[in-house]
Amino acid sequence: MSKSRHTVRYERLLQALRSTRQEAGMTQVEAAKHFRAHASFISKCESGERRIDVVELADFCRLYRTRLSAFLKRAGLE
Repeated sequence: MSKSRHTVRYERLLQALRSTRQEAGMTQVEAAKHFRAHASFISKCESGERRIDVVELADFCRLYRTRLSAFLKRAGLE
C-alpha cells in the first residue's frame, strides 16, 4: 500500500482544500493568520509537502465555513 499522500484520493483532497479556500475569498496569507503561521504553512498543506491530520482538516473547514462532511463529499472521499 502506498502512502496516502501519493494517491489520487489525497490529490483530490488537496485540490478541494485549495478551491474551498479560494471560494471562501481567502488568500494563503489570510488563512495562515488564523493558524498563527506563515503563508508557507498553507502552501505546504495545499501542495502536499506537509501532511494534514484530521484535526487540522476540521480547523480548515471551520475557517472556510464549510462542514467537514460537505468538504469530504466535495473531495470524493465520503
